[in-house]
Amino acid sequence: MKASRVDYLVDAGPLVGAFWSTDQWHEWSRATLSSVGTRVFTTESVFAEAAHHLKAHPPALFQLLAALESGLIEFLPIQPLDSGRAAEIIHAYPDRGDWGDASLIILSERHPKARLITTDRRDFTVYRRRDGKAVPCILPSS
Repeated sequence: MKASRVDYLVDAGPLVGAFWSTDQWHEWSRATLSSVGTRVFTTESVFAEAAHHLKAHPPALFQLLAALESGLIEFLPIQPLDSGRAAEIIHAYPDRGDWGDASLIILSERHPKARLITTDRRDFTVYRRRDGKAVPCILPSS
């Protein structure tokens, strides 16, 4: 069986923005996710963060869930053995790093050509993968 090609990872910000019409990143998120023309990948923890932000906006939350059900969003697993690497990342960035961001950095290390769609310029322009390279990102213009 051929492995799925992972071209795009997605952070919680664009997932929230794409489905919540009053989010500051709504237009950018919708346009960016539409323009990639393929499914995007994330982790369960990042998806849970987006769902948490949308809980007060049920129609947006239901659209997010429908995107998961339809396969527009897919999960890539973070394994228990990845927890050591996540701890390294969180330790290296004590004022920034959290489990969700660490999980995306781990996926970026696993899929180095994948581009991360994120609104989090503050953190993802600072984070570095194990090889010292930045996570390739698609960000809103500043």
